[in-house]
Amino acid sequence: MSHLVIPRPASGEYASYYATYLDAVPNGDLLRLLEEQGAEMLDLLRAFGEARGGHRYAPGKWSVKEVVGHVTDTERIFACRALRIARADTTPIPGFEQNGYVAAAGFDRRSLADLAEEFADVRKATLKLFTGLDAPALQRAGVASGHGVTVRAMAWIIAGHEQHHAQILRERYLPE
Repeated sequence: MSHLVIPRPASGEYASYYATYLDAVPNGDLLRLLEEQGAEMLDLLRAFGEARGGHRYAPGKWSVKEVVGHVTDTERIFACRALRIARADTTPIPGFEQNGYVAAAGFDRRSLADLAEEFADVRKATLKLFTGLDAPALQRAGVASGHGVTVRAMAWIIAGHEQHHAQILRERYLPE
């Protein structure tokens, strides 16, 4: 793992609605945290087992498989935003409708093990992306979903988003 430091972004480097994600991410080595999160997510998914992959904690809520698919899709999208901005692409990047993505994906037709493997592959690619960036690239800013955002903020948002959903899986989906 690279010793690159990705500083915590200032509040003006991302849309205010991401603050809850960033506030949940502890200070420290973000790249190490992203790596640890990946391993912890895989451990968490193993705790569910294949039989509980379709579990929903309430009617109309996403299944475990859909949550994993959502986290993976969102990480891909956020990493793509970071890549485009890091490469000095000034084109505004549109948002996406997360519920539409989940509905169209058919995650419940796949095995939980397959979805977990895909998450692990995406997280590995995310880590490679961020370890390959230099300080100027991390500071570049662009527009995504109509709001200004820096590359380093995208890295922290990815960590916060995964952490948010992992916590929901632990609190609402795991059997007592």
